[in-house]
Amino acid sequence: MEPIIIVLIILVVLVFIALIKTIQVIPQASAAIVERFGRYTRTLNAGLNIVVPFIDSIRNRIDLREQVVPFPPQPVITQDNLVVNIDTVIYYQVTDARAATYEVASYIQAIEQLTVTTLRNIIGGMDLERTLTSREEINAALRGVLDEATGKWGIRVNRVELKAIEPPTSIQDSMEKQMRADRDKRAAILQAEGVRQSEILRAEGEKQSAILRAEGEARAAALRAEGEAQAIRTVFESIHAGDPDQKLLSYQYLQMLPKIAEGDANKLWIVPSEIGDALKGLGGALGNFGPLSGGGSGGGGAVKSSGGVERREQPPID
Repeated sequence: MEPIIIVLIILVVLVFIALIKTIQVIPQASAAIVERFGRYTRTLNAGLNIVVPFIDSIRNRIDLREQVVPFPPQPVITQDNLVVNIDTVIYYQVTDARAATYEVASYIQAIEQLTVTTLRNIIGGMDLERTLTSREEINAALRGVLDEATGKWGIRVNRVELKAIEPPTSIQDSMEKQMRADRDKRAAILQAEGVRQSEILRAEGEKQSAILRAEGEARAAALRAEGEAQAIRTVFESIHAGDPDQKLLSYQYLQMLPKIAEGDANKLWIVPSEIGDALKGLGGALGNFGPLSGGGSGGGGAVKSSGGVERREQPPID
């Protein structure tokens, strides 16, 4: 009985192994290559698949999702003989599992080497300044070459990105100095423009202020002159309406004499010759009331007439 039991156990194990090898479950977004006696038979898609055990074998399982592969920095020489290090990132996707398995030994290594050689050809025709400012152009050219070359491998290159472009240290220092000088230049220009604009605005303000001040002064002078003219006109009309005689005018002359003689330093002052006529008229008017006391020999100065002008000398005041 024991040999029979051992044989049954072996048969059960073989059946179990055969079932495991017969049923193949492929995950979503994956594919598997099936070979029969070392020859490609078919490609298994996602889901439950049945294969012939011990005859069919799974050669390779391939992920059909988009993959991201960063490549290490590669030294590249520009057109002006400067060495720059460029980091690249490739976004690719396997579209044909059979071609990716049989057309190329290692499509990752093939893509990397193709990227390096293509990048050197592109950068070799550009100078450093254009290389630093033409990333989109480099990405588009690199993607076009890679997509065309990897198509027969069952690979589609979706995107190519340059992570970093690092020029030599000396070039970086020179670029920093140039950028600093450009920033200082722009700052100086902006400051000069600000000062210029400020001076223009200040000059415009002073101009407007001077114009307004001059207009105000002119209007004030006109109003003042008009007021004085109106006052003179009013006084003249009042005098004309009052019809003054010679006696009133003589009295007004006498009222003005003390104001003329004001001041301690006035020892000689000049009065018009019409004062004499006024005094005569006033003396005739006062003669009707009798002689004035102290009128002939007072301490007043004498009036001298010369050439139509009378001069009065005022005695000094102790």
